[in-house]
Amino acid sequence: MIHHVKIAVGRRKTSVARVIVKSGSGEIKVNDKKLEQYFPVDTLQSQVLLPFTVTETSGKYDVEANVNGGGPTGQAGAVKLGISRALVELNSDHRAKLREHDLLTRDSRMVERKKYGQRKARKRFQFSKR
Repeated sequence: MIHHVKIAVGRRKTSVARVIVKSGSGEIKVNDKKLEQYFPVDTLQSQVLLPFTVTETSGKYDVEANVNGGGPTGQAGAVKLGISRALVELNSDHRAKLREHDLLTRDSRMVERKKYGQRKARKRFQFSKR
């Protein structure tokens, strides 16, 4: 049964997800928890499921993802990219559809660093004229 197994890595912000996609019944586990438990927010769940929706493969593959670093949004994005990459490895016909929905592009936006003499990256300390 374990003939279609693909491992892919997805990253977003500071999160890294190692994703294993294998043919199955559509069971998704993230860090050994069900998808609904790990990402209780609907928007994050739908983001993780997006690659399957786009390629019309919902319920055909089981997913096991190990994700660490970052927060919920970054982790969901990382898992999404990992799933997309694995689906392309399993069936290269999916590439066009996933590319169309921008699911194979690593979101390169990172947090801007804090600058010295400022409160945050762009926020300044209060200016006092006198």
